Amino acid sequence: MKCEHCTRKECSKKTKTDDQENLSADAPSSAQENGEKGEFHKLADAKIFLSDCLACDSCVTAEEGVQLSQQNAKDFFRVLNLNKKCDTSKHKVLVVSVCPQSLPYFAAKFNLSVTEASRRLCGFLKSLGVHYVFDTTIATDFSILESQKEFVRRYRQHSEEERTLPMLTSACPGWVRYAERVLGRPITAHLCTAKSPQQIMGSLVKDYFARQQNLSPEKIFHIIVAPCYDKKLEALQEGALPALHGSRGTDCVLTSGEIAQIMEQGDLSVKDATIDTLFGDLKEDKVTRHDGASSDGHLAHIFRHAAKELFNEDVEEVTYRALRNKDFQEVTLEKNGEVVLRFAAAYGFRNIQNMILKLKKGKFPYHFVEVLACAGGCLNGRGQAQTPEGQADKALLRQMEGIYADIPVRRPGSSAHMQELYQEWLEGINSPKAQEVLHTTYQSQEHRAHSLDIKW
Repeated sequence: MKCEHCTRKECSKKTKTDDQENLSADAPSSAQENGEKGEFHKLADAKIFLSDCLACDSCVTAEEGVQLSQQNAKDFFRVLNLNKKCDTSKHKVLVVSVCPQSLPYFAAKFNLSVTEASRRLCGFLKSLGVHYVFDTTIATDFSILESQKEFVRRYRQHSEEERTLPMLTSACPGWVRYAERVLGRPITAHLCTAKSPQQIMGSLVKDYFARQQNLSPEKIFHIIVAPCYDKKLEALQEGALPALHGSRGTDCVLTSGEIAQIMEQGDLSVKDATIDTLFGDLKEDKVTRHDGASSDGHLAHIFRHAAKELFNEDVEEVTYRALRNKDFQEVTLEKNGEVVLRFAAAYGFRNIQNMILKLKKGKFPYHFVEVLACAGGCLNGRGQAQTPEGQADKALLRQMEGIYADIPVRRPGSSAHMQELYQEWLEGINSPKAQEVLHTTYQSQEHRAHSLDIKW
């Protein structure tokens, strides 16, 4: 049996029956071991099925499978129940960070505006016992700003001897995992070294915010609400960070669909609340996003920055042109009749496969590619807007796309707190600490010949 995204002639993954069912059964949660039973005990266990999987080629090991089976609502309620007990030494500060692509799902599902959905979600989570609810947009600010600088540097260094282009985005964990585990070098050399918004948000919460609150990182339990299952894999990959005293930046990832299930079984008549910020008592009054049709907007913002920095051209409107299909689009900048910047957006594994084939043949003309594993982008993540049969709910997705398009766009770095964070938290824009906290390196396995032998 093959995953629909598979790029191999044979797939070694198992179906959701047999061994995978046994794997989940063999991984009891701590709550079960302690005889605890949360209010929402009927919630389904989190599993990665073939239809959910994006990063293929046996990337989920048996150990990771056990850890993934524990990344579910039971883990969330385990901590909530722990906080109700008398032993305060074991209490945790519960922090939830919400991805901007999740909010249109809650808005469409519960027939609310995106601002109302944000406040309803925040109020509901706090009614359960969550202490702080953040928006991950500020982490995306860092990811984009660092990616902008790296692209300009790569563009200036690129030559026949040192082929630093194209630069491929690194914000999508499904794509990055595929590149590391299946493609290897030289493809991973093209990955942007800027960390993903989820990884940066983990550091913001467990390092910067923890310091502001005089908390040790291990006293915080950090949950990310995201549109796709690959974020769960990303949280496992982070590992223990020295700067966080051996703690992981993200302790648990719940999909938007898992949170919606909790909300449907709970009391939605709770008092709404405004999203918190990392800066004391300030609140996030307005929902904003970055400039991307269904993504974090790396392409549009990096394109504008590069046009200004490299060619002194001000680009207000970024014009996309669909090529092979709606999930492969091109953006170009011309100067004196010559194309000086050629960017692309490649969403879904069919487009990724074609991109890799052309790149390896030396016939890929792009300077930059925004790569996302999900066809249709992040809004179409498998962790939300699914029918009971596990298919994409197209009507709901169309509604979500309209809602997302209407959210006001903000430029990365426009927050008054960004410079403060660079200086006070990271000790300067180009400091060694900024490099350590905001950038990463990639593992590369030896290239497998069969990983590119399927012609789409």
